[in-house]
Amino acid sequence: MHKFLVHNNGDDVGVASEDIRRGEEVTGVYMDTEEIITLVARGDIRLAHKIAVNDIPAGGEVTEYGVRIGLAKQAIAAGDFVHVHNIRSARWSFDT
Repeated sequence: MHKFLVHNNGDDVGVASEDIRRGEEVTGVYMDTEEIITLVARGDIRLAHKIAVNDIPAGGEVTEYGVRIGLAKQAIAAGDFVHVHNIRSARWSFDT
């Protein structure tokens, strides 16, 4: 049974459909292709929060729904919790 959903193949993040615990091996589903992906969670991820499905370099673009949603403030590894602590909006030029 899956614990996260990835909207489009090629997205960098998925959304937890259940709480995920650090160290847990979790399965996700790409909604557009029904492809299965398995990761080990590198942190606790609460329901409806994001999990990285790809490694993203510091400064790299973060995509969801097939569009850029932000830029990585630091390197993010597959399985990491993704939130405001490690991504920022790509809409504005200032750094926060």
